[in-house]
Amino acid sequence: MLDLKKVDSRAETQQLIREREVYGAFIVGDEPEILTSTAASPAVAQQLNGIASQMQQKIDKQAMSGMQDGMKEMQDALAKASQGPASQSPGGPQENPGEQAQAPTTSAMEVPQVTVTDVVPLNDNDSTGAGLAIAGLPLTIGGIVGGVLTSMIVHSRRMRAVAVLAYGAIGGLALTLVLQSWFGILQGNFGLDVLAAGLAVAATAALINGFVSLIGPGGIAIGAVLTMFIGNPIASLQAPKEFLAGAWGDIGQFLVPGASGTLLRDLSYFPDAPMAMQWWVLIGWFVLGIALILVGHLLAHSKKRAAVS
Repeated sequence: MLDLKKVDSRAETQQLIREREVYGAFIVGDEPEILTSTAASPAVAQQLNGIASQMQQKIDKQAMSGMQDGMKEMQDALAKASQGPASQSPGGPQENPGEQAQAPTTSAMEVPQVTVTDVVPLNDNDSTGAGLAIAGLPLTIGGIVGGVLTSMIVHSRRMRAVAVLAYGAIGGLALTLVLQSWFGILQGNFGLDVLAAGLAVAATAALINGFVSLIGPGGIAIGAVLTMFIGNPIASLQAPKEFLAGAWGDIGQFLVPGASGTLLRDLSYFPDAPMAMQWWVLIGWFVLGIALILVGHLLAHSKKRAAVS
């Protein structure tokens, strides 16, 4: 269940969590501690909290067993001390039975307590992470709706590219206003969140328009299936990508829902995490959609010229 790696210091571990290289950490020693990050994954944080409870139960059990052994030694010492005076000569020095009754030297033992520290917690407006988990859904639906509307309303293929760009700018601003300013789900820099959300919406809309430009209205279904029915389930929005079977978690990060969801999470809570891959994935899908639109325009134009000639 766990993929463990050894780290030299607590500070280094915290930095790895902030960079999203690990989900948490176990610090062993006289003061055991578990580091979590609910912002990275509430599911993993919950599992680590469960492990912390199990560790504490085992520590308490060992401490109780040690106390019972100590009590048994003390009882044996008291039994020997009670027999001591009878074996001494009447004229010999009398010893204090209480002194003989002392058990072997034992110091009061403090039972270690396992502490749990949330290094990167969620904000109070989304304490369970449910809002952040479903944030990718309006981005996907918004992109599909934008792709359908622009492909149906705008008949010129060249103007569809402009319409997609405008829709992405407006949609990204609107969604960020709702998710960040209204509900407080998104955090971090407002402008970067607008750019990420707008790019995600525009990428999906451009892809749908690209397929429509190539093959007609049937391209809407292809774009919707690729984003909603394939990309969204493996986007790892509610659970870590490591929880998905095989390589599906990694594959999902190269589709629009997975890349946008991860990017918005990192922008909100993990500014130290590398984000270049997510930006390039969204840019790549957007460029692909625009390229398909232009290719469709060129093919349609060549067909018209062939028909005229």
